[in-house]
Amino acid sequence: MKIYIGPYRDWIGPYQIADKLFFWLTKDERFKIGAWLGETDGKDTWLTKACEWVQSHKKRKVNIRIDKYDTWSMDSTLAYIVLPMLKQLNATKHGAPCVDDEDVPEGLGLRSTEAPAKENEWCTDDNHFKRWDWVLGEMIQAFECKVDENWSEKYWSGTSKIEWRESDIEYNGEKTSQMVELGDRKCDWDAYKAHEERNSNGFRLFGKYYQALWD
Repeated sequence: MKIYIGPYRDWIGPYQIADKLFFWLTKDERFKIGAWLGETDGKDTWLTKACEWVQSHKKRKVNIRIDKYDTWSMDSTLAYIVLPMLKQLNATKHGAPCVDDEDVPEGLGLRSTEAPAKENEWCTDDNHFKRWDWVLGEMIQAFECKVDENWSEKYWSGTSKIEWRESDIEYNGEKTSQMVELGDRKCDWDAYKAHEERNSNGFRLFGKYYQALWD
């Protein structure tokens, strides 16, 4: 796999042109000039139309090559890309989408019903951003497990040894061998299954809030 995705193309319009050409004026003065350059009698000026035409021909550079082995385990391949992006988004985000109460645990002070009463109906509750932080955290931990093949080792204890022994089963007149596992290795299956369920929920949240993954 080889991926190159360039930055988004900057929009350059009448207001941006006014900022550059009349940089010594105040912000309000530059805004008025930008409005005059961009619109006359409620209609776009030729400059605005020219800027829109230029913008329509500015394409973001995207070059992606997929090799056959990338899809042998596509879920793992994508995890190596998704995980660092989720971590960067979590570190640099400037907002949060609406997260349903049902998607966060009860009793941790995350749900809207656990927040103080809002001053106005259109306001966000005090737990609005906390819910998104929690959801992102669950996504990140799920993808961390996806790229870590040994994440489940902490639920196993003891030692194990594999031996091949002669069995009573014959094939073409000869006795065959069978694999025997020796040792006291055991797993805390309850904890293991609980962690698997947490991972599955993290992937579910990733799918549900996929279109909310913006900065």
